[in-house]
Amino acid sequence: MSQDTNSELLRFTTAGSVDDGKSTLIGRLLYDSKSIYQDQYEQIKAASEKRGEDINLALLTDGLKSEREQGITIDVAYRYFATPKRKFIIADTPGHIQYTRNMVTGASSANVALVLIDARKGVVEQTKRHAIIASLLQIPHIVVCINKMDLVDYDEAVYNKIQDDFEKFAAKLDVVDVHFIPISALLGDNVVNRSDKTPWFDGSTLMHYLENVHIASDHNFIDVRFPVQFVIRPYKEEYHDYRGYAGRIAGGIIKKGDDVMLLPSGFTSKVATIQGPSGEQVEAYPSESVTVLLEDDLDLSRGDMIVRVNNSPEITQDLEVMLVWFDGDKPLLVNGKYGLMHTTQNIRCVVKEIRYKLDINSLHREQEDLNIGMNDVARIVLRTTKPVFVDPYRKNRITGSMILIDEATNSTVGACMVI
Repeated sequence: MSQDTNSELLRFTTAGSVDDGKSTLIGRLLYDSKSIYQDQYEQIKAASEKRGEDINLALLTDGLKSEREQGITIDVAYRYFATPKRKFIIADTPGHIQYTRNMVTGASSANVALVLIDARKGVVEQTKRHAIIASLLQIPHIVVCINKMDLVDYDEAVYNKIQDDFEKFAAKLDVVDVHFIPISALLGDNVVNRSDKTPWFDGSTLMHYLENVHIASDHNFIDVRFPVQFVIRPYKEEYHDYRGYAGRIAGGIIKKGDDVMLLPSGFTSKVATIQGPSGEQVEAYPSESVTVLLEDDLDLSRGDMIVRVNNSPEITQDLEVMLVWFDGDKPLLVNGKYGLMHTTQNIRCVVKEIRYKLDINSLHREQEDLNIGMNDVARIVLRTTKPVFVDPYRKNRITGSMILIDEATNSTVGACMVI
């Protein structure tokens, strides 16, 4: 595969209920786009024969032994492949309700979410939950793959009904771009190659959509946000004046010579140099990891942020967020204290109030029974121990998101999106 090294990278995630065929679909994408090696193919062929079945493409992503034994996906499996047009990173996420947290992890950085629906079952509760999470996580593009069309004789009426049901539900969500494709992951219909069994469908195949969907405007290129991860001070004599701030650009374009402001101090300076993996560069874009050197010798440490003058995020200790709760053992507690990770800051917070809980099926806001348990979605108010630099999540997915940590067990108990 001789791909252009500068070709665009698309991240996508799969979501759907149990046994909707997510792993099979990814296996089919990899297989039909000739992105698997011969030895991988031989390996899954042997494993499939041992189980007395035809080649099971789901085995390409289900890497854990327990996943293969039970025929389910437990962990998020990341797969990388490329075509002449684009490079792809796939997050294959589990469908089981107890692994919703893994779906949130896989979806948090995705450009596209593939929501799978079993043509025989239609839109089920887990489909709705995944659609809500995709909308909360502001995934810009959603593709609804109506799978197992071969089991309903490629019936157009079945496809139309599912499309109507999903559209009615999605109308209440904050979803901009939704696309529908009838597929059979098992047989490969409309995945990479067009199927002659769905002459009534005139849209593109899944692969064609993934290669051509416009993602260049998915990042925020306007508001400069550079959370400092690490301060680089070499010990060598010839570098005794060197003070570099390393991190990953969370928004905007940083250029050499830019006037910048440092948070929380509010001091201003100019960008002297930007150093990337291959040396000095004139500018740096979102999601690039770089080291920035400033003209002035100012105090800046991990958790601080470099922004453009007159364009700073909100600096606050009171946060109103949408929360997806992960902990199956303990509910969210009002006045409960939690660790909070936001960009490169690790601080503590207390839950001041639960505003409402979202009913997954009707999207009604429940204000009575406010017991927030595993997989519940709620709107809450947090107070942090020190100021955080946040943007609304819809403006910036990095500075607008954070996770809550149970300090006793150190496990991640919630994902939050700033409203």
